[in-house]
Amino acid sequence: MATASLVSAALKRLEGKVALITGGASGIGEATARLFSQNGAKVVIADIQDDQGHSVCQELHKSSASYVHCDVTNEKDIENAVNTAVSKYGKLDIMFNNAGIVGVNNTNILEYELSEFQRVINVNLVGVFLGTKHASRVMIPARRGSIINTASICGSIGGAATHGYTSSKHAVVGLTRNTAVELGPIGIRVNCVLPYVVLSPMAKKYFK
Repeated sequence: MATASLVSAALKRLEGKVALITGGASGIGEATARLFSQNGAKVVIADIQDDQGHSVCQELHKSSASYVHCDVTNEKDIENAVNTAVSKYGKLDIMFNNAGIVGVNNTNILEYELSEFQRVINVNLVGVFLGTKHASRVMIPARRGSIINTASICGSIGGAATHGYTSSKHAVVGLTRNTAVELGPIGIRVNCVLPYVVLSPMAKKYFK
């Protein structure tokens, strides 16, 4: 009986917490949304994949999950996603800046187009910057919160992915370190995770 109670408590580690997850309609973001919900959190999924996002929310408890359309390269969309979380659930405890793209499968610098490089940087880096900025807007007055960024093993090595992806993930690590120094004393933790290859839809498409 005591063991069952401990297991039940362990599965509710995020009870009462509110989490916003960008790129939460598929892959790592979707898995995180499901895990957070299982652990008792209210989850807001922010993504551009509307059908998939709504589908995930329907599978989770209706009162604990909601979806908002969000292009992370658009500051108004990020601002709206944060505002939606706060207006619906009253606060924001966790910001998971997870949305990202790999880009075209091309590692040849002579053939790598500037437009493609900028597209990957905008999603993977600018999206994290905007998510951190607007999460901080509501976390700083509360003097608490957790910001988590999805970097990659490519944020610490070279040669494993495209120039845009590798550059963006190195930059995410740097941005995480800088904001952690700034926001830590206020009570806001900023961390990043550096996954290796995860068999997400994006990775499967990239590696064919």
